[in-house]
Amino acid sequence: MKQNDGRGPLSGIRVLDLASVIMGPVAAQHLADMGADVIKVEAPEGDLTRSIGPRRSSDMGAVFITCNRNKRSVVLDLKQPQAREVLHRLVAGSDVLIHSVRSAPARKIGLTYEELRKHNDRLVYCHVKGYSDEGAYAGQPAFDDTMQAESGLAMLQSVVAGEPRYVPSSIVDKICAIHAAYAVVLALFERARSGLGQEVELPMFETITAFNLTEHLWGQAFQPALGPMGYDSVRRGVRKPYPTRDGHLAFLPYSDLHWHKFFHLVGRPELAQDPRFATFPARQKNYDAVFGFVRDTLSGRTTAEWVQLFGEADIPMSAVNQIDDMLEHPHLESVDFWNLREHPTEGLLRLPSNPIGLRRTPPSIRRLPPRLGEHTREVLREFEYGADEIERLVAEGAAREGPPA
Repeated sequence: MKQNDGRGPLSGIRVLDLASVIMGPVAAQHLADMGADVIKVEAPEGDLTRSIGPRRSSDMGAVFITCNRNKRSVVLDLKQPQAREVLHRLVAGSDVLIHSVRSAPARKIGLTYEELRKHNDRLVYCHVKGYSDEGAYAGQPAFDDTMQAESGLAMLQSVVAGEPRYVPSSIVDKICAIHAAYAVVLALFERARSGLGQEVELPMFETITAFNLTEHLWGQAFQPALGPMGYDSVRRGVRKPYPTRDGHLAFLPYSDLHWHKFFHLVGRPELAQDPRFATFPARQKNYDAVFGFVRDTLSGRTTAEWVQLFGEADIPMSAVNQIDDMLEHPHLESVDFWNLREHPTEGLLRLPSNPIGLRRTPPSIRRLPPRLGEHTREVLREFEYGADEIERLVAEGAAREGPPA
C-alpha cells in the first residue's frame, strides 16, 4: 500500500468524522484511505478506543490505531456554544459528516441534518446508529454484541457450539462500516448530478439482518414457505472444519467435478457413481452419509498432505490457520499487505493495507493515527481562525490540543 500518495479517487473530498469506537471510524478510514481529507473531531476525553488494547501512550490504544489512520485529530467540546460555532464553520467547508451520537443527544447539541444543512446544503450527512429512527426500537443503544444477538447471528452459533455465541470479531461494526462508506460515496455521486447533499441513515440492525439473511432466509424466501429458515448445511451442523491427523482442514468440494476428483484421489472412484453422492441434489439429501465419509477420510492424513493433494487437483480447501499465522502468511507477504511505519511518538507500527485494488488511483497511507488533539490548531488555521481566536477557544476549553496530561 503506497505512502504519501494523495491522488486517490476521493482526493479533494473533506470528511468530518465525529464517530467513535469502531463502525463510524472505520467507515471514515475507508474514505481516508481513498484520498479524502478526514478530520476526526473528538470530545475532550477522546475516542473510547484510545484506551482499548496495548499502548505506549495513554491515548494511543491498539484498537484506535487500527481504525484511525489517514486522519487529523481536533478536539471540540460540543457541549459549549463556542465549540458548536466552530463545528458550523467546519461543516461549511466540508463535504461529508459522519457521526454515531444517538439521535436524542445529537438534537441537544445541534448535530442534526436539519441544523447542519443550514451551513452547507451540499453536505452529505451520514448518521450511523443501532436502529432506524423510523422504527419501534429507535434510539436504543446498540453495540456489536447486542446486534449479533438481536439479528439471530449469535443463536446461529448454537448449531456448532451447542449454545449461543458471538462471532469472535466485531463483525457487525465492520460490515456496517463498509456499508456506510459505500452509502457516502453513493450520496457524493448523486450530489455531482444534483448539486445537493442529503441525509444518509445507516442502522446496524437492519444492515446486519439483510447481510445475514442472504443465504439464511432459505425456505422463507417463498410465500408460503418452502421450508425453514437457515442455510441447510449450517442448520445441520456439517459446515465446519474437519479434523486431520494433526490439525484441521477447511474442505469445500462444491461442484460435481470437485467431488468426483475427491473420490478418485482418496481411492474410492466408485462413489462418483453412487446415487447418493453423484449429484448436488443427491448430496443435499444424504448429508450425513456424504459428510460422514469426508470426516472419516480426512482424519487419515496430515493437513499439509491434504493441502498439497487437493491443491494440485484444484479442489477448494485451506488449512485452518491461527490468527498469528497472518503475520507471515506467504500470500500476504507476496502482496506487501503489512505496512511498517515509524510513528513519531509510538514507534514502529504495523498497519494492514486497504484491500481494494484501484490500479490507477490506489488507496494509500498518508498519515499515521493522530494523537488526541494533535491537529486542533492546524485545522482551525485552515478554516481561517486567527491566532488570537484560537488562543481564546483553547483558553475557554471549547477547543483543546495535545494529548491529555
